[in-house]
Amino acid sequence: MRALFFIAILVILGSFKIGSENFDAPAKIENRPKNIILMIGDGMGLPQVSAGFIKNGWHFSLEDFPVVGFQKTYSADNLVTDSAAGATAMACGKKTKNNMLGLTPDGNPCQSILEEASMSGYATGMVVTSSIQHATPGGFVAHRQARNMYEDITLDILASNLDFFVGGGRQYFDNRENDDQDLLAALKNKGFSVYDKNTNSLENLRPDPNHKIAFFTAENQPTSAIQGRDYLPDAAQFALNYLQKRSENGFFLMVEGSQIDWSCHANQIDPLYSELADFDKTIKQVLQFARTNGETLVIVTADHETGGLGLNEGTARMVSPKFTTNGHTAAMVPVFAFGPKSELFRGIYENTEIHHKMRQAFGF
Repeated sequence: MRALFFIAILVILGSFKIGSENFDAPAKIENRPKNIILMIGDGMGLPQVSAGFIKNGWHFSLEDFPVVGFQKTYSADNLVTDSAAGATAMACGKKTKNNMLGLTPDGNPCQSILEEASMSGYATGMVVTSSIQHATPGGFVAHRQARNMYEDITLDILASNLDFFVGGGRQYFDNRENDDQDLLAALKNKGFSVYDKNTNSLENLRPDPNHKIAFFTAENQPTSAIQGRDYLPDAAQFALNYLQKRSENGFFLMVEGSQIDWSCHANQIDPLYSELADFDKTIKQVLQFARTNGETLVIVTADHETGGLGLNEGTARMVSPKFTTNGHTAAMVPVFAFGPKSELFRGIYENTEIHHKMRQAFGF
């Protein structure tokens, strides 16, 4: 009798769902995101996030993300990854050697989530504060042995099915050293409307979803946020408005705060704060879209930590950060997720899992 009593108790308890995770799990299993936005703060490890919180009075857009995880950043040939290998891992789901873009360690091309999304009928875009040929965006559209092959990476951009991009690097389209090709004309022939910040303003453009869009923000690399660069939030918002009209299937967008990394390489704390503030403002814009839209998964992470930033002295409202290197470190970096299928990004995992989790979220 006693055994039967305990069995009855277990059956009764098993019929109840305890805790919020169990309560809302069925809805999450059923819902898939129509759109995925991957936001990469280049070099933005946990110390940079912490510094941003403290600098902003312990408030940062990232605290609005209900799901937090960590990714392991090492590359195929080094404990400390570079941006090319880090971007390739997240974009393609393959560890590769430092310096390589969109290739496996033995040199075979690997398909990125952006390329697969495009082939599946999704609209695709990238918005960055570097040149569009830089290591992180390159990992999503290029397949090259070296990240500094900017003219060749430009050819890969042209050959891709990318619908929209904002960033620097115009010179690699129309002022090329290795050949005399006019790739701006080639862009237009592929259906792109081409704009330049010197003659156009994002605020004044009315995106036509029937045309692809290229918007150049610099001949080579854009200026820093502390020097007045402020287009990232507006460009991200522009991208969202455009991409959701571009395809009824949905979209994939990669947004990079590229120069967080550069300020840490230079061991400059005030430029770092400016880049973090710019990225934080962009995250707010994207989160507002995701909340209103209801069908969008937002992921914020980094490719690696830069600078070995230490937060060792100060008060609860003020800190004196110190850099320990001008290079990258092997520290794991945080992953923040919001929206349908965000629960996939809990825990600790390889950086390659970012790719696989996005594919799973899309249902590929």
